[in-house]
Amino acid sequence: MRKASTIKIGKTIKQIRKSNGYTQEKLAEKIEVSVRYISDIEQDRAKPSYEILIRICNLFNIGINQIFSKYLKVEENRTLEYKLAGYEKLNDKDKETIENLIMFFNKE
Repeated sequence: MRKASTIKIGKTIKQIRKSNGYTQEKLAEKIEVSVRYISDIEQDRAKPSYEILIRICNLFNIGINQIFSKYLKVEENRTLEYKLAGYEKLNDKDKETIENLIMFFNKE
C-alpha cells in the first residue's frame, strides 16, 4: 500500500492571513494563541487543532474546505475565494477598478 502524502496547510493559512491584512501577531491575538504557534503552523512545524482551525475559519469567514482544498476531491476548487477575502474591505473606487479588470480579461 502506498504511503499517504503528508497534509501541509501552513502556506494556505499564511496566504489567508495575509489576504486579510493580518500579521502573525494580530492573528495570534484574535484566536488566543502565541505568535510562535502561528509561525510554527505556517511553516508546517505544528498542526493546528480542530478548535484552532475553527477559530481561523470563523475569524476570516471561510469554510474549512478552503484550507484543505488541494487535498479534497471536489469538482470546484475554491482556493481563489480566500485570495479575494479582503475584497469587501476595499473602498468603492478600488472595487470598481478590480471589476473593470476582470471584465477586461474575460473579454480577451
